[in-house]
Amino acid sequence: MNSQYSLFADEMLQLVRDAEGGIRYHPDCVAEGLAADWLAELLPRVPWRSERRPMYDRIVDVPRLMASLALHDPDRPPCIDAALAAVQAVAPAPYTRVGFNLYRDGRDSVALHNDRTDDLAPGQPIAILSLGAPRDMLIRAKAGGAGQRVRLAPGSVLVMSCASQRTHEHGIPKCADADGPRISLAFRVRCPSSSAR
Repeated sequence: MNSQYSLFADEMLQLVRDAEGGIRYHPDCVAEGLAADWLAELLPRVPWRSERRPMYDRIVDVPRLMASLALHDPDRPPCIDAALAAVQAVAPAPYTRVGFNLYRDGRDSVALHNDRTDDLAPGQPIAILSLGAPRDMLIRAKAGGAGQRVRLAPGSVLVMSCASQRTHEHGIPKCADADGPRISLAFRVRCPSSSAR
């Protein structure tokens, strides 16, 4: 049975433990009204792209839109600096890029996966700021056992250690009750030689 964590958590939840900090959920990092303002700012300004990927014996549309931006990009939307400051308050790191995912409605999703670590700075966290409609994230140990489900509220930050990418998978399942779009901002520390993603 999956553990379910409420949208109404009011303090940090430690979901997974490891030597690098594990996986932690921080609610209320950004006030709800400000998170709504940032969503409205980013929806039209981010250069969203769709992708197609092979799955089994066919090519399918990735069920969400994506984008990526260097944090020093002079054309970055103004709210990115404030979003970075909110993330730094709970997960300080020398972040270099932010990746965006747009879940347009409950049909958009991402399958259970772990982030690739070959182009990430070792030991540095991945911090995900949520804007817009709440969505569940599933977290499952690769070794098996019960999974966890956490409701990612607007203005919350989920922090995942680099080490947790080797031991756990995470994903956003489809849902029937999404109340509008959601944008996730995933802040990462890319190695200087890695390509821009």
